[in-house]
Amino acid sequence: MPRFARPLLLGCLAFGSAHAVDHNDPGGIWKAVVPPKTMRGEFNNEDPVGLAAGKHIPTDCSMNWVGDDGKLYCFTTGTSLVFFEQSPESYIRAAHAFFDYDRPHP
Repeated sequence: MPRFARPLLLGCLAFGSAHAVDHNDPGGIWKAVVPPKTMRGEFNNEDPVGLAAGKHIPTDCSMNWVGDDGKLYCFTTGTSLVFFEQSPESYIRAAHAFFDYDRPHP
């Protein structure tokens, strides 16, 4: 594949055409790896964007974000993480409100 075609291919992948894949290129856009050991995130490893929307969505913490305070937040998808990054404080506040209200009891 010509070098100049790669940015176009990556642009297509990033903006909707997930079917055009260069199998010769070992790189990627999103890579989520299941951690070798269990990670403990806030909200009992539930997705804060889901909690902010009123849903309990468990995660494996393969996609995560660490706040300035050192707290780990886990996400189910890259899309959820991208939305969260737009306004982390708002999502954390809304997630806390729902999680504290509807906390799962073992």
